Amino acid sequence: MSFLESLKKAVFSVLKTETRKAVNNAVQNIGKGRNYTEKFTFSALPSSVEELKALPEAKLDTAFKTTALVILALSRYEADPDAAIAMLNFLKGPEDFNGREQSFLKDRLADKSYKVRSFFGGATPENNYTPATPYTVAVSENPYSFDEENWATMYVTSGGADNPRPIKLRKKPSTGEWFLNDIQCLADIRLPKSEDKWA
Repeated sequence: MSFLESLKKAVFSVLKTETRKAVNNAVQNIGKGRNYTEKFTFSALPSSVEELKALPEAKLDTAFKTTALVILALSRYEADPDAAIAMLNFLKGPEDFNGREQSFLKDRLADKSYKVRSFFGGATPENNYTPATPYTVAVSENPYSFDEENWATMYVTSGGADNPRPIKLRKKPSTGEWFLNDIQCLADIRLPKSEDKWA
């Protein structure tokens, strides 16, 4: 066998192996990294961590469920910050919702509690972010949401923003639970009509 024939055979062997690997990886990743939205419906909003834990979503077995519960916990902040913090502590899992995070939350929601209401279905600037009932929360993933193992960036839709807003989560492999890592969804949105002097 000539040198060129040996080289050709070796190249085809490598190509065959790499092609097989690529096909196997593609098959294993079917269904991952897609644009998908899951909607959650709640007849009432929890007022305590016990009520939050009683919801079926509190199993925290998907990043979608945990994200929806983060919105419910935040919705309690205006009426009862301590109850909201207790819920967020539960959603943080093995870590606490620490002082820095509490200060950030206080700063972002000061006189702007409508931001959280905007994540519920039916809440728009025109109706001063009054949610429709039963309450619905839409949680989305995009092709990059699960790029890093045991981490996820999920998105919630605000009636006052043009693009979905992120919430970062972390999975605890030993239990399969998804926990809150970072609330990144509280940037400013359009003012409610009642506060907009240009409306």
